[in-house]
Amino acid sequence: MTDLHDILETYLGDGPVPGAVTLVARGDRVEVQAVGSAEADGGTPMARDSIFRIASLTKPVVAAAVMMLVEDGRIALDDPVAKWLPELASPTVVRTPDGPVDDVVPAARPITVFDLLTARAGYGFPSDFSLPAVGLLFSDLKQGPPQPQLVAAPDAWMATLSRIPLLHQPGDGWLYNTSSDIQGVLIARASGRPLPEFLAERLFEPLGMTDTGFEVPAGKLDRFTSYYRLGPTGERELVDAPDGQWSSRPAFPSGAGGLVSTADDWHAFARMLLADGTVDGRPLLSPASVRQMTTDHLTRAQRDAGKLFLEGQGWGFGGSVDIEAIEPWNVPGRYGWIGGTGTAAHLTPSTGKVAILLTQLELSGPTPPAVMRDFWRYAAGF
Repeated sequence: MTDLHDILETYLGDGPVPGAVTLVARGDRVEVQAVGSAEADGGTPMARDSIFRIASLTKPVVAAAVMMLVEDGRIALDDPVAKWLPELASPTVVRTPDGPVDDVVPAARPITVFDLLTARAGYGFPSDFSLPAVGLLFSDLKQGPPQPQLVAAPDAWMATLSRIPLLHQPGDGWLYNTSSDIQGVLIARASGRPLPEFLAERLFEPLGMTDTGFEVPAGKLDRFTSYYRLGPTGERELVDAPDGQWSSRPAFPSGAGGLVSTADDWHAFARMLLADGTVDGRPLLSPASVRQMTTDHLTRAQRDAGKLFLEGQGWGFGGSVDIEAIEPWNVPGRYGWIGGTGTAAHLTPSTGKVAILLTQLELSGPTPPAVMRDFWRYAAGF
């Protein structure tokens, strides 16, 4: 088998990726590779503890926090979310997905907590980004690539959301992203605590995720990577520097994509899920909650409609769930997700395997890039 370091090196130098940190683990066997640099100009070498904007790898973490509130008895999966999010008490739905945003009908039933966790609340991205109702998510809510300092505070954000119609009736269709941001607001309101504080106390501190949060403190900025995208002619463009948008607490801590983290921190979260919700013998989640998170809840029609994102796989709570062995890395039950900032993290309950790839190059679309697929191919044989 080709060495993982050699695989990653093919994307560095004259390639598109400035650097990467990878972690592949199976039981006590752990392989970590840190290659390239934290900046495109070849400055600070990438290190095992380099901090990345993990984007949508935030989603599984936030879903786990929702399940903690379920176990606390604060909320229930079949509860209408309007109890805590009154802005969503009377949503409207566009009459047809491609129709105008003012041609609406009332929602047939309330949006529930379960709808949010399975991304079937009616808000979010379909395969066709040009639909009028989807345009409002970009223009009014600032959905899309994370830009934490440009998003309104939760109450104002929810007020704006309440004026945007649903694309589908609650429960009818899987739509990407927005439900996780709503989950973040739900956690804060149901717990009576800001989302960053709740996650820190209930997840990050017990798991030892010391470098995970919605901002990077000044004392850690030297470990924070720069963030790039490819321009129209293939050149790398700086999107955000270490002292940029993640260097201070945002008004809206995004449950869909706001966290920064390290490979070891996300590995700690993955190990907790693989251990049926426990860490060092202490239960953070019940085995039943972990099973619900890592079980596909979609119908075949919903999976097919979301194929641009899901590539034929299913969706649990906050992440995808493999149901078909389409590629060598697809193992039924494999759970995790990818982030638009060039990140990916998955765990496979049947084998105890964890595979984490962190880069700082923005994805050009929902399709995973070649470096991600080559990494998964390597991890499949680990």
